[in-house]
Amino acid sequence: MADWDRKRSRLADRLRKRVSDEAVLAAIASVPRHRFVPDDKRHDAYADRPLPIGSGQTISAPHMVAIMAELLDLSPGDRVLEVGTGCGYHAAVTAELVGPENVYSVEYHATLAKEARETLEATGYGEVSVRAGDGKQGWPGHAPYDRTYLTCAAPELPASLVEQTRDGGVLLAPVGDGQQRLVRAAKRADGTLDRTDHGGVRFVPLQ
Repeated sequence: MADWDRKRSRLADRLRKRVSDEAVLAAIASVPRHRFVPDDKRHDAYADRPLPIGSGQTISAPHMVAIMAELLDLSPGDRVLEVGTGCGYHAAVTAELVGPENVYSVEYHATLAKEARETLEATGYGEVSVRAGDGKQGWPGHAPYDRTYLTCAAPELPASLVEQTRDGGVLLAPVGDGQQRLVRAAKRADGTLDRTDHGGVRFVPLQ
C-alpha cells in the first residue's frame, strides 16, 4: 500500500468517531485529497483541517465533508447540486457515493472552476459537471435535484436552490451572517422546509 493510501485509510479510521456511514468512510478513503490541494500543502493533505487553495477559498476539513455527506444520506443515482466547487475534492467524495455523472457543481471563481475540472478529470471523476457562475442561481438546466448542498455560508437558503430541489429532496448548508449553523432542510410536498440544526460551523461566505 502506498504512503498516500495508508494516510487516507488512517484518516477514514479516525473519522469513525464522528461518522458511522461506512459508504461515506469508504469514499473518504478512496478520494486522493493530496491531488486536490496546492503542492506546498500536500504534506498536510490528510490532516483533518481546512487548507487554503487560492482565491481566498479553502478545502474543507475531511470530517466536515464526511458529516455533510452523511447528513445528505446520498444513494447511487441521486442527482446532486453542489454550490462552491472550490478545488473539487468535496464533489469527488460525493461522486463516489452517487456516481460522477450525477454531480453538478457551480463555482464563482472561473480559475478555480477550471482547475477543479482538470483535477477531477485527472483523478477519474471527469464526468462531474463543473461550471463557473453565480451559485445562488444554481444550475436550472439539470434540475430537479435530489440533494443540494453549499460549501459556503449563505445568510439564508437561496430561493432558487430550494426551487431546484425536488419535493422530498434535501438541502444542506452553512447558514448565517457571522455565527453560522449547519442546517439540513427536507423539502415537503407543499414546498415548505423541515429544518434541523446540526451545530456551529465556519465556512467562507457565498459570493
